[in-house]
Amino acid sequence: MAGSLNKVLLIGRLGADPEIKQMVNGKSVARLSLATSQTWKDKNTGEKKEKTEWHRVVVFNEGLVNVIQQYLKKGAQIYVEGQLTTRKWKDEQSGQDKYSTEIVLQGYNSTLTMLGGGNTGGGIQNDTTQQNNIEDSPQMSNDMDDEIPF
Repeated sequence: MAGSLNKVLLIGRLGADPEIKQMVNGKSVARLSLATSQTWKDKNTGEKKEKTEWHRVVVFNEGLVNVIQQYLKKGAQIYVEGQLTTRKWKDEQSGQDKYSTEIVLQGYNSTLTMLGGGNTGGGIQNDTTQQNNIEDSPQMSNDMDDEIPF
C-alpha cells in the first residue's frame, strides 16, 4: 500500500477574474476563486436547494499562469487537479496566526482544463510526461454524427 496520497479534483466556475501577482523571485502566480455547487430537492417542502463551496486555487506554473491570464474570466468553467495545502500566516492587524487551505497547482501531476462555454476544450497539463503541455484541440463540431462512418 502507498504511504499517502494528496490529490484534489474539482470542476467548478470562477467566482472572479483570476488574480495574477508577481512573486519576489520575479515569477508570476495566479490565484483563482473556484465555486462548486450541489443541488437537491428538499424532501419536506419539495423546494430546490443549493449549497456552494468556495475553493482557493493557487497556480505557480508559469505556463499555466500565462494561459490563465489570457483565457480565463469570471464565470469560466474549469477542471483542476492539484494538491491540498494549508499555509500559516500572521494577521497584521491582530497579530494572530491564521491558516489558509488551498489547492496548489505546481510541479508534476497538476492539471487545469477549460470546459464548456466559449472555450474550445483545450487542456493544460503539467504531469510527468507532458510538462507545460497546452493541448490546442480543434474545436469539436456539434455535428459529430456526420463523421461516423456507420
